[in-house]
Amino acid sequence: MEPQLLHSVTDAVATVVVHHPAKRNAMTAGMWRALPPLLDTLAADPAVRAVVLTGEGATFCAGADISTLRGSPEEAQRLAVAAEEALAAFPKPTLAAVRGHCVGGGSQLAAACDLRFAEEGALFGVTPAKLGIVYPASSTRRLVSLVGPAAAKYLLFSGELIDSARALRTGLVDEVLPEGELDKRVAEFTRVLVSRSQLTQAAAKEFANGRADRDAHWTEQARGSGDTAEGVAAFLERRQPRFTWRVPTPD
Repeated sequence: MEPQLLHSVTDAVATVVVHHPAKRNAMTAGMWRALPPLLDTLAADPAVRAVVLTGEGATFCAGADISTLRGSPEEAQRLAVAAEEALAAFPKPTLAAVRGHCVGGGSQLAAACDLRFAEEGALFGVTPAKLGIVYPASSTRRLVSLVGPAAAKYLLFSGELIDSARALRTGLVDEVLPEGELDKRVAEFTRVLVSRSQLTQAAAKEFANGRADRDAHWTEQARGSGDTAEGVAAFLERRQPRFTWRVPTPD
């Protein structure tokens, strides 16, 4: 099978799989190009309420396919940043499920997700210093926002890999699961995500990502959504809420 991004939708959760096992799921130029339009499709699908990004088999993503850097490193980086930004801008919750190596471009993709769950034994690295590449400013800022300046400098200056325990301590990952438990935990947690208010999630994602000009917009959305009234009624009636607000479909 050619290197590609596979996807499926089950119970309102879209799973996107980085599939290039011959090179430990390294991202080719074609795969970087394919991610933004795939995300656009999933964002527009009202049946999708969350996205899980993972890798085929025992590896998340070993980074960019180095052969793509022989021609135009600048173009390869542009494609990676465009894919990363599309993932970060996805309007619904995203979660990276990480096994094995999550290195270079793989770390860019994981960092662009809202949450990261890892299996024990996973290894993380940000490796441009090994190749003489200037890491993009946007990617650097995103990494700093996750782990802080000191940990970001450690990763960027050295290119060394860190284990899942250290990644958890620095904030690079949110949960670490024992071997064999990752899929179960991801399925359990995404069931929680899809049961919650999309209104709350969408507004919280914008605010957490630093947008500061949409307070009035979200106040108006909340006023007209009915989600608050439904949430309060469900709580008082001791039942599961039936939230109805949905992320608007792009024109």
